[in-house]
Amino acid sequence: MLPGKFISFEGVDGAGKSTHVEAVAQYLRDRGLNVVTTREPGGTPLGEKLRELLLHESMHLETEALLMFAARREHIAKIILPAIHRGDWVISDRFTDASFAYQGGGRRLALDKLQSLEQWVHADLQPDLTLLFDVPLEVARERLSAGRALDKFEQEKDDFFERVREVYLMRVRSFPSRIKIIDGTRPVAEVSAQVEHDVTALLGGQ
Repeated sequence: MLPGKFISFEGVDGAGKSTHVEAVAQYLRDRGLNVVTTREPGGTPLGEKLRELLLHESMHLETEALLMFAARREHIAKIILPAIHRGDWVISDRFTDASFAYQGGGRRLALDKLQSLEQWVHADLQPDLTLLFDVPLEVARERLSAGRALDKFEQEKDDFFERVREVYLMRVRSFPSRIKIIDGTRPVAEVSAQVEHDVTALLGGQ
């Protein structure tokens, strides 16, 4: 057992997950915990450079998956594992579930290839808790149209996001004790209450 904890936030673009990352971090800090917030792709200087390529450059789907896991390997080595070993709590906006959803579901890359990369890059590391923010496609689309430039994933067509959501929900069925669904269509206060409930349950498990 590592002394710290690892929480990931997941969901289709527009599901509302990023809104709650800092709130959870503050909730934990108020309880005397050291918290590291980070994101994928990114989180390290090299990871942020790869993020720019991944979000804006066209590339082969296998190249995309390999770069995602390259950024993740750096992220784990430089940020996530050192923090957990210190006893900190790490909150990451996306982790490997996103690769299964976006590269596997959205891009239709064979899931066994992603499983091989997962085993290679972090065979012994999974989040202690994953909060999956789930909304219907039309809700996500409406939120994304709120006036900012969209990256290459956000510009994908509806069927891409339907496949992404389908694989996310498949992951919930495969890992029900780790992944908790958050209904992102509810009012923010209700969503925050559900998030706090699930995080508090993890706190109680220490």
